Amino acid sequence: MRLRPANRAAFARARFVAGFLALPLLLYVVYVISPYVQAFSIALTDWRGVSANPRFVGLDNFRRLLGDGVFWTAVGHNGLLLVLLPVLTIVIALFFAFLLNAGGAKASGVPGSRFYRVVFFFPQVLAVAIVAVLFQQVFRPDAAGMLNAPLLALGLEPVGFLSDPGVAFWSILGVLVWQAVGFYTVLFSAGMASVPRELYEAARIDGAGPAPLFFRVTLPLLWDTVQVGWVYLGIAALDVFAVVWVMTAEHGGPDHSTTVMAAEIYRNAFQYFKFGYASAMGVVLFFFTVGFAALALRLSRRERVEF
Repeated sequence: MRLRPANRAAFARARFVAGFLALPLLLYVVYVISPYVQAFSIALTDWRGVSANPRFVGLDNFRRLLGDGVFWTAVGHNGLLLVLLPVLTIVIALFFAFLLNAGGAKASGVPGSRFYRVVFFFPQVLAVAIVAVLFQQVFRPDAAGMLNAPLLALGLEPVGFLSDPGVAFWSILGVLVWQAVGFYTVLFSAGMASVPRELYEAARIDGAGPAPLFFRVTLPLLWDTVQVGWVYLGIAALDVFAVVWVMTAEHGGPDHSTTVMAAEIYRNAFQYFKFGYASAMGVVLFFFTVGFAALALRLSRRERVEF
């Protein structure tokens, strides 16, 4: 049976696309899907990382999680980051991006906006571990600390940014927001730059001030980009590890005041050698992440604005 010319062309295109996708899909299955499947299976055992035949324990690891106070403290910290990190980052980034793109008298942004974009983006150039080490020095409780030095010079008591259980978590949150704001400022700036200047000019002629200009023109046209940023920041809030592990005492201290799920997974796997138990935590984190992404996309869905 011979194919018609149109069918032959469609078959050739499909074969061409399949040939390009085969290798990336294979790598994705091997390095992404396969570890997830292995984690699900290991979570049902008491494997300690050395035995060839770990004992099957069923759902015992998950039952232990229900009574693990430290793990639920970590879940609470991730939940708080899940709310605060996207909100603070997006609000600040939108404010800066609006100033850079539409904040000028002629809707052309503030003077030097290109330079400011580079400055805002600079934290993204630094590795996360470098950012953590940098802020360890900023938060030092002695005269060498950037924030405590002025307090000591005034004769005031230094603030234990990383040693006070009531302050340490908020210090970590501040670092995470500082690191993320620059990237999303540039991302939102790119979205705002694609908005026709005529829309801003027309709104200004109609008497719109900065607030109506932002909420009635900029934000509706930028909503898809904000939605994507919200999902990425939420996933980042669930996967905080390097900053907590490098910056804090006891890798999540003091007194578990900054610990997160990823830190507890690492601790149980590579310090206590409870790979089965750590995998159960990883499964919980997996469902939290997928559930958040699905919920965020569902709740933020709205009619798309074309321009």
